[in-house]
Amino acid sequence: MDADWDEVTRIAYPAPGTNDFPRPATAVAFDPIAELLWAGFDRGRVCSFYGRDLTRYTAFKIQPASEGPVRQFLFHDKGVIVLGTRSVHMAMRRGPALWNIRHENMKDLRCMSFTSKGTQEIIVAGWQDTMLVIDVLKGDIIKQIPAQHHYSIMKKSRYICAATKTGSVDLIDPLSFKIVRSWQAHASYINDMDAQNDFIVTCGGSLKQQAAQTYMLDPYVNVFDLKNMASMKPMPFPPLAAHVRLHPRMLTTAIVTSQHGQMHVVDIMNPNSSTVRYANISSYVKLFEIAPSGEALVIGDADCNIHLWGSPTKIHFTDMAIPIELPEPEEPAPVLDWSIETPLSSIGLPYYREPLFSAWPADIISDVGAPPLQLEPSFVATLKQAEWGLYGKNTRNVRRNQVEDTRNTNKQSNALQAPKFLSERARESALSSGGDSSSDPQVDQEPEDPNEIESLKPEAPPLYRNLEIKYSKFGVDDFDFGYYNKTRYAGLENHIPNSYANSLLQLMHYTPLLRNMALQHAATACVSDLCLLCELGFVFDMLQKAEGATCQATNMFKALSGTPQAAPLGLLEEETHVPSLATMAQNLSRFLLEKIHNEYRTIPPISTALEQSLFNFPHPPTPDELVAKVLATSAVATIKCMNCRSETTRPGTTHVIDLLYPPPKTAGRGGRASKVTFSQVLKMGVERETTSKGWCSRCQRYQNLQMRKTIHSVPAVLVVNAGVSNQEHRKLWSTPGWLPEEIGIIVDQGQFFCFEGEDLKLHLQRGIHNITVYSLIGMVINIESHSPQKSHLVGIINVAHAEATPPGENKWHLFNDFSVRPVSAAEALTFNAAWKMPAVLLFQIKSANNKSNLDWKTNLDTSILYKDTNPNTEKKTYRTLDQERERPGPDTIVALDTEFVSLKQPEIQMNSDGERETIRPMSHALARVSVVRGQGENEGSAFIDDYIAIREPVVDYLTLYSGITASDLDPRTSKHNLVSLKTAYKKLWVLLNLGCKFLGHGLKQDFRVINIQVPRAQVIDTIEVFYLKSRLRKLSLAFLAWYLLKEDIQLETHDSIEDARTALKLYRKYLEFDDAGILEAMLEDIYKAGRATNFKPPRREDREKELQRQSTPPNSTAPNDCGAKPDGNGNENGGEPATPARKTGGITAPTFGAVNVFGTPSKASSPLPK
Repeated sequence: MDADWDEVTRIAYPAPGTNDFPRPATAVAFDPIAELLWAGFDRGRVCSFYGRDLTRYTAFKIQPASEGPVRQFLFHDKGVIVLGTRSVHMAMRRGPALWNIRHENMKDLRCMSFTSKGTQEIIVAGWQDTMLVIDVLKGDIIKQIPAQHHYSIMKKSRYICAATKTGSVDLIDPLSFKIVRSWQAHASYINDMDAQNDFIVTCGGSLKQQAAQTYMLDPYVNVFDLKNMASMKPMPFPPLAAHVRLHPRMLTTAIVTSQHGQMHVVDIMNPNSSTVRYANISSYVKLFEIAPSGEALVIGDADCNIHLWGSPTKIHFTDMAIPIELPEPEEPAPVLDWSIETPLSSIGLPYYREPLFSAWPADIISDVGAPPLQLEPSFVATLKQAEWGLYGKNTRNVRRNQVEDTRNTNKQSNALQAPKFLSERARESALSSGGDSSSDPQVDQEPEDPNEIESLKPEAPPLYRNLEIKYSKFGVDDFDFGYYNKTRYAGLENHIPNSYANSLLQLMHYTPLLRNMALQHAATACVSDLCLLCELGFVFDMLQKAEGATCQATNMFKALSGTPQAAPLGLLEEETHVPSLATMAQNLSRFLLEKIHNEYRTIPPISTALEQSLFNFPHPPTPDELVAKVLATSAVATIKCMNCRSETTRPGTTHVIDLLYPPPKTAGRGGRASKVTFSQVLKMGVERETTSKGWCSRCQRYQNLQMRKTIHSVPAVLVVNAGVSNQEHRKLWSTPGWLPEEIGIIVDQGQFFCFEGEDLKLHLQRGIHNITVYSLIGMVINIESHSPQKSHLVGIINVAHAEATPPGENKWHLFNDFSVRPVSAAEALTFNAAWKMPAVLLFQIKSANNKSNLDWKTNLDTSILYKDTNPNTEKKTYRTLDQERERPGPDTIVALDTEFVSLKQPEIQMNSDGERETIRPMSHALARVSVVRGQGENEGSAFIDDYIAIREPVVDYLTLYSGITASDLDPRTSKHNLVSLKTAYKKLWVLLNLGCKFLGHGLKQDFRVINIQVPRAQVIDTIEVFYLKSRLRKLSLAFLAWYLLKEDIQLETHDSIEDARTALKLYRKYLEFDDAGILEAMLEDIYKAGRATNFKPPRREDREKELQRQSTPPNSTAPNDCGAKPDGNGNENGGEPATPARKTGGITAPTFGAVNVFGTPSKASSPLPK
């Protein structure tokens, strides 16, 4: 404690509610990972405070107020673990819950500690007879242990040091949880304790005879030596020791405080000398804690104040703090006194001193700067030189000096002509007599010459060019993606931020070993919000299930944007300064492989059978062994000083190989330079023999240092960054046949050898060396274009290596975002120095081709379906599944509905014809997911009702159509089950892979915003079952509910549980009609009634007026259109009519709508609900 230490900040504890009063804290702790101070209170409430000013950061509840105070905090890199009296809660530092555990044996919890497994496991105990061991990653109780004593405090050092109610300390083995030693520290009780390195220090009290059976604090601090297992000399403290902490930096220094604020800094080895400080408090000290940095301490007093002490110039909580995501302040809206008499002229409008561009007079606007005419190089070569220019024969089929419209010709020549919208084709098909929309000349693409190599052309041909999605009023669903993809391999949409990574995701997806690692990890219990390996697994599963349909990697890119390291590494397109796309792809490949390496090890995969059989492991490999074998190039880098010849070594393990090209060589005596092969360049990139300036510790100066790697092993997946940076590199790649489809690698005694072509065949025939053959999976290609085209990335991939069964031939495909088409091997492996250069290459061992492990589907971790992380136990709208009686499977039907909010408003412009043209549609985010049981005794009961904690700023909550308000998604005020997007998605993904059938109304838009791909066999959409294709109109949920169920829904707003239940009831009606054979007749009746009401459900008051105007009741004895017979009571179909009375003349329709056939609209962005 330096001389300038003093009180830096003092704040009052916040009140738990607007009508409540502040209460003293029951627990405080400094976060060792972030600059946060955490405090818990007596009603189960937790608050955190940021920085030296103790700015309020987050607040949430872990349990009902009646269950008592918060007891203790522990910290994990994924969040904070909070101990309550009857529950254990883990939440992210931003507030949303990760899990909440309650158990019948949690009766009076008091303390907890990490175990021998570090931060992956904790043990909780208290004034009860049972201790419980909890897996932090899964959020499950994995063991229950009988407790020999009741414990009030736990601290982790060499042992778990646990203070009992009777004043003793038990040393518990952190592995076996058995008591190793007991130490009687105080006669009656222990008030505070700390353990660190080799020491335990305690403050306590004893019963004083002269004080009439009252307890008093002892005037000393007891010390125990864990190394020698013996008590040490107590440290005297005359003011009566109430709290004690060991300094985190100075191993033998302790800080002791009294109840009145007197603090002594004492050396354990010399307890007679101390430094004394006084805290200015008016009551008494209740809590005391020191920061992990040793540069701050906090005191909590009985007057509900927090006192932060430290040096004003040095104070900080932790040395390696992660960045804190702070909320953006909301600007208050201006207050206007508004009434009916207020003149509109009083409302201020912006004033501009200069005329706007849009206000220029029409007579001075003209088209200038038209692009020059593009002449073919072959034509230019025939022209003759003159003083004034070039001249030659007119071969262009135009008149002499004729002016051409180069704007339109360039537009047509620089991009693929977009197909017609699906709605346009459907209308034309309905109006034409033939009804065949395939006759559209835009849809039929001209077949390409298989012998022609497009890559040899001087400019990028149309199939390589950048593609844009066009939007109609029905949104992106109206775009004809099928025009660009006739294969069974899915493409990816490119209108999403960071979609430059599409080609890299496709390349990794068609690499069997990477795909298997991602799926095996995604199927575990991992619920980490920013786990990119899980997101990769979700994308790969989506691409497999799509069967040629276009997908989007929205959630993957959201997780990438939320990763703190992504922006500094230049991986995000939305950043101001970003490198070239090729450099971004290379950086992203390195970043993703490092994330895979780290995240795969956090939790054991579902199965490692594939890797065990491929690599001949004698036992199931650990995650560390597996990632090292699949991803890591194991090497040792030797650094040699060229002056003193001293050598030093350091680990040189890498995940990505950067090619190192040889310097250009002059021609030899024969007039030819030596040929450089791809194998030589790869060998140089692996061994990295370079010379550069560096510091020599022996010479004590900068010298020329030579570095070379000694290779021990190469991974099964070889990711190579091409690193093309100059014209010499381009010439190498444009050499025909320079990139081989197979290479052979030998690693022998630290040497790396690579072979290709005839050399590879020769080594395989000899069989002398243990050579490993690698297959080229594919490449990420940089397509360089000139204005107005944009440079972009495409993927060229041999999908044959990822097929379930070897097809017997190569199947190269070009993945240009959502355009997928087969290409020849010659086209795939031909590069062009002008516009086509590789960025990333990926090789895989040949023995792993066409291998897969589907154990993740049969052993899928389903625990997330049975967990309830909602700490609010009252007024729940759902009941989770019973793990014993309700196990979803292929025969399970679940009803699904979602609600959205808007993140971006649509971008619309007026084109030259005066028509509105959508540049970018409204961007939605998932806000609520409800899943209802579709079968069983609890049919219609919701078992999932999750609200999503959205990171991005919301521009419109669309409350009229979604029922969502800002308070519903705010962790501080939400009363709902607020979870992360990853948690909500994982539940649906598990149900999908269990084979459940999803039932709902207009599910196409739900699946798009959720970002999940559901096979058609698992979808039951009531918008399709109650649809006549000849009518070109799909019916809204509200109209069908009114007509078939006689129910009024969506009257004021939407509720996803209500909509899911209504869809389930409609499906039951459909089954009734289908079984009775009257489905077609009922559909005709429905559309007939819809035309009378404009396909809108009448308002309730209009129906009451209509019934009052009817002079006589309808004739109940007349048969209806469906052929149903009345019963004796005048009702049809045995007293339960299938449809209500349909007297609809003169009824005025409300403002509801019907869904159009040409695309499922957003349920939240327009009044066209389900």
